Amino acid sequence: MRFLRNYLRFLAAVQLLPALEGGEETLVGGQAVLEGVMMRSPHAWAIACRKPSGEVVTMSEPLQRPSEKHKWMAWPIVRGVMTLGYAMNLGYRALRFSANVAIEDVMQSENHVETAATAVAPAQSAAESAKSQNREKAVTLSGWLAAVNIVISLAFFIFMYKYIPLLAATELKRIDPALGGRIIFNLVDGAIRLSLFLLFIWGVSLWKDIRRVYEYHGAEHKTVFAFENGDPLTTASVQKYPTFHPRCGTSFLMTVMLISIGFYMLVPFTTFWARFASRIVLLPVIAGVSYEIIRFAAKHRGSLFALMTAPGLWLQRITTKPPSDEQAQCAIVALDHAMLLERERGGELVIA
Repeated sequence: MRFLRNYLRFLAAVQLLPALEGGEETLVGGQAVLEGVMMRSPHAWAIACRKPSGEVVTMSEPLQRPSEKHKWMAWPIVRGVMTLGYAMNLGYRALRFSANVAIEDVMQSENHVETAATAVAPAQSAAESAKSQNREKAVTLSGWLAAVNIVISLAFFIFMYKYIPLLAATELKRIDPALGGRIIFNLVDGAIRLSLFLLFIWGVSLWKDIRRVYEYHGAEHKTVFAFENGDPLTTASVQKYPTFHPRCGTSFLMTVMLISIGFYMLVPFTTFWARFASRIVLLPVIAGVSYEIIRFAAKHRGSLFALMTAPGLWLQRITTKPPSDEQAQCAIVALDHAMLLERERGGELVIA
């Protein structure tokens, strides 16, 4: 039963992945995971997850920025698509790690009961053996779950945010032909898509486990704010900052939702399947433009573009929650580990 609960948490977090992460390869950012936080710098990343026992499990690895390997990946618009894809990949790996920690903890509890009942080997030996087996099982389970969830996530996204809004707008046009104009049709389609997105974000926030993910999301934002302002990374200094950050994935998704309405108005197609195909094809372009807007708004917070990102900041009232001191400490540990690797690699760090 606990395994199923952890799987459902993982599945829900995968659907929320773009809203939980902040993708920018030259800046410090992060992402909430299951009972923990992932932090990344330009050349390193680290994850810190807290077990029910209170133990904090960490993992850190060096990174190479995509634009350093291929200069064309730094071109405007293109860099947004590449950075988003890279951030999604890292974010999914971070979620898998946190799921492994949760699965291992469940298996350790089960094996502890079995070992106590049989007592056929020394306690230390049995514990080490069980821990090794648990990690092997966790990695195996996460491997096949990864393949399943990639398929489920893509299908969910296309069905929920492309197919259903377009189908609903098409049916409404049949009922009232006045809704068939290119501008009004796409406004209706966009309103339905935005409503479904907001309903999903709000609906999962009612789930206690996802609410905890939102709390870790708030911890990530507070810690990044403290770092950007040069404050010491202590619980007290981190907790004084807000949970809303302009480079959050929630702001990015909201910008994508709004920008897409204008893009779809430019598409001349009138048949259902042609419109459906164009929405999928245009998604990378819309993502790239939205990335540039978010990037500009983060550096020019008094500009018109900053006003365009304001709805994303409002939405963070749902996707971020005030964290506890223990949750903030997880974010601090993750950032400390990432920055330790960053300094070792001598990378250049840019603070917005």
